[in-house]
This record gives sequence, structure tokens and C-alpha cells, in this order.
Amino acid sequence: MHRSKEAPSDQSIKSGSDFLQLNAADAPVGGLTDWLAGQLRLAISEGRLPVGSRLMATRVLAADLQVSRSVVTEAYQRLAEDGLVVGRRRGGTIVVAAPAEQAPARPPAPAGGPPTDALFTTPPNAEIFDALRSAPARIDLSPGLPDLAAFPRSAWLHAERTVLTDLPASDLGYGDPRGALALRQAVANWLARYRGIQVEPSEVIIVAGTAQALALLSRLFRDAGIGAVAVEDPGSLGVRQHLRDAGLDTPPIPVDSQGVRVDLLRASGLPAVMLTPAHQFPTGVVLAGARRRELMEWAGTGGLIAEDDYDAEHRYDRTPVPALRSILPEHVCYTGSVSKLLAPALRVAWMLAPRRYTDALVDAKRFADLGNPVLPQLVLAHLMESGRLERQLRLLRRRHRHRRDAMIQAIRTHLPGATVHGAAAGLHLMVTLDAKYTKLPDTDLAARALAQGVKVHPLSWHSQHPHPPGLILGYAANSPADINKGLATLGTLLRQ
Repeated sequence: MHRSKEAPSDQSIKSGSDFLQLNAADAPVGGLTDWLAGQLRLAISEGRLPVGSRLMATRVLAADLQVSRSVVTEAYQRLAEDGLVVGRRRGGTIVVAAPAEQAPARPPAPAGGPPTDALFTTPPNAEIFDALRSAPARIDLSPGLPDLAAFPRSAWLHAERTVLTDLPASDLGYGDPRGALALRQAVANWLARYRGIQVEPSEVIIVAGTAQALALLSRLFRDAGIGAVAVEDPGSLGVRQHLRDAGLDTPPIPVDSQGVRVDLLRASGLPAVMLTPAHQFPTGVVLAGARRRELMEWAGTGGLIAEDDYDAEHRYDRTPVPALRSILPEHVCYTGSVSKLLAPALRVAWMLAPRRYTDALVDAKRFADLGNPVLPQLVLAHLMESGRLERQLRLLRRRHRHRRDAMIQAIRTHLPGATVHGAAAGLHLMVTLDAKYTKLPDTDLAARALAQGVKVHPLSWHSQHPHPPGLILGYAANSPADINKGLATLGTLLRQ
């Protein structure tokens, strides 16, 4: 007779399995699912279930333990939500990641960088993100961090084998600096389907991540006699750092609930602007229709727009928003990437430029590195054209929606009075704090959180004008349980 989830443990039942030597009689009364999930998580952490290993089929393990199959299914589901396992239909349930190690209460200084205590006490410098990434923490709520455990390893390996099997030897030489034709065609098709952009493969330039796109754009701006590029405020600190490193000034243009203030952009007299119109970073607002029309008028007078379409495909509660490039092809330099869909480690992004600038960008790319590595491009092209990347996007949307909902609930529970911004899309939320917390600088809160093993970005990092204190919280890479723990830590710190 099968046991239900809440059935008491019965020592007379021989409910053991050779798999990990599990014995359901060891479970506490009423806690069978929690016990099983904990035992599996422990086995993964200790290496008894290494990455790549397969869990026992739910039906078989349930029969061994003499419990309801729903108990095993629920335990596996909890591991999947934590990003530790992935179900692969006939391939079974596979371990894809190990739990993060617990961080000490006061983490040591990262090698080669400033002490962790100093990360938030001075204005952020060029090394700040490297230093924060290397600082140990038990829960990382940094924005922009995708769900790396969801990387489709099997699909990538299969595509890689297919590409290598069919690849002629001539394709192993130096390629087109614009990128492999197969990937440029796949990107053109992807942009037509998902971003409303009609473009020829010859207009697509494959680059090494958004960072290289910014470097090439900066060179284009300088060659065009542009010494300052307007940026959104609040807006990405990382983007500002790249532009400034290239010798460009970054005057701030305020963002409100409708997007960037185009009237202030026009009044500034600046010739170029960097925008995230589909999901503004960090506020999450969408550039409103009236603002888009204003921007079209501004561009018609000679303005140049750099559009960073960094996570537009990740939407949950709103209709699709077309890219600016789709309506202003001769005024928009467009950048997109697979960093949020697959992994930043691939270093694959793409650029589109007004036709008058395309040749100059191709020359800049040629002299930068002769083009991206060809093999990863061909593998990615196969994933895109086979439909596997679309399936990956659907999987991520379901998972991210669940984690976003968990973060919103945790904010309501642990940060009462805080205001959530940008929940309809993306991989992060912006939170502005209640007036009773405004005496605490958000950098102090971030520093105290890191000392407790929780990483967050203070909103002030990404603001040039004075702004109420707030936090930018990423949810894509964390399980609902860890999200709740991280927000509980923040709530405790705010109440102290």
C-alpha cells in the first residue's frame, strides 16, 4: 500500500531503496517530501550525484520507497526549481548543477580587488563588477544574472556534433569578419520573428558580447565627431563605464513612467542617445507610444540612437514591444545577444547599424579580432534554426515567471511599504524603499547585506541624479526558497 505525503512513518514497512540507500522510514512524520528533497539535495552537494548523473525514474523510486509517486515527483520538482536538475523526457531527470556553497558571515576580500567592506563605501570604479562577482555570497540577487543552470547542455552538444560532422575543412579557416553566414541568417530570422526587424544577413555583424558592441559603437561615434552620448537616468552603470572608457561623456537624461524624457533630450542639444526602450534598465518601463513619436521627430533632425535590446524576449504580463530599429532603421544602431537566453560565457551578440555606418563597423570589427570564433557561431545557428532556442525561451519564461512571483511575494512579506517596478518583463525588479527607510543609504544596505552573504545592487550605483534609495534585485538565477531567504535578510537589516 502506497503512503501519502502526510502518512506517518512506519518502521515495520521495508521502504528502502538501493538508490542512495534511501529509507522512507527515516522521514519525519508529515515531512516525507521535504525529507526526500533534502536527501537528494545533500547527495548532489556531496558529489554522490555528480553533474550529469541521472536520477532514478519517479515510478521506480516510489515503488522502492513504497510511497506515492506524487511524493517523488514533488521532490524532483523542488530540485528543478532550485536549478539543480532538469527533466529531459525520455532522457530522464539529469543533475545539471550543485547547490552553492554557504558563504562565511564576513566574506574575505576578493583576490586582486578591493576589500568587500569597501565595495559600497566609495563611488563604483571600473573594477566594481569584477570585485562584486568574485565576492562570495550564499545568495546572489545581482541583476543581469541569467539562470546558468538552465543552459541546454545536451542540445548544445548534439548541435556541436552535427555541425562538426557536416563541416567542410575549408570552413575551419579565417571567416568573414561580420560573422558566419549561417548565424547571420539565423539572427535575421530571429529578429524578424521576435523583434519585428526586417534585415538582410549582410547587415548583421556578429560581435563578442554587448561589451564589444559598445566599444565598436564608441569608435563609430568618435569618428562621426560625437564626443558625448546621452544616457538614461537611472540607467546602466556598466554601459556608462564602457562609454566613458572610450572617451565619451555620458550626460544623464531623466526617465519617468513613460520612458526617457525626449523633451529634455531635445533641449540638451546632444547628437546621440543610448536607450533600453523595450525594458528600461533598471526601472523596467516601456518607452510609451507618444515618446516614440517624439523620438522619431528628434531622430529626423539628425539624432542617432543606440538601442540596447538586452532582454526584450523575457516578457510575462504585457504584449510584445517592437524594437525601435524596426521603425527607424536609418537612425538606430541596434544590439542584441544570447547572454540572457543561454549564457554570457558564449560572448555572442549581434549589431545592426544604419547602412551609412555598416562598412565602418565591419572594418572596426575586422581590425579588432578578425571576427568571432566560427564553431560556436555555427552551433548557435543550428539551435536557432532547429527551434531549440525557441523552446529554451519558453522554458525560461515559465521558470522566470515563477521566480518573479516568488520575489514579489517575498518583498510584500519582508519589505512592507516598498514599491516594485518593472515586473512585467526582464530578469530583475527595481525596488524603491518606503519613506521610513530613506535615512539609510542604499549602499549601506547593500554592504550590510553582503556581510550577511546576500548580493544586491544599490539603485544609486545606476543613478547620476539624486534618487530615492532603492535596490535592483535579480531573480532569474535563484530558487524561490533562496529568493525568500535573501529578502528575509534584507527585511531584517532594514528593521534593525
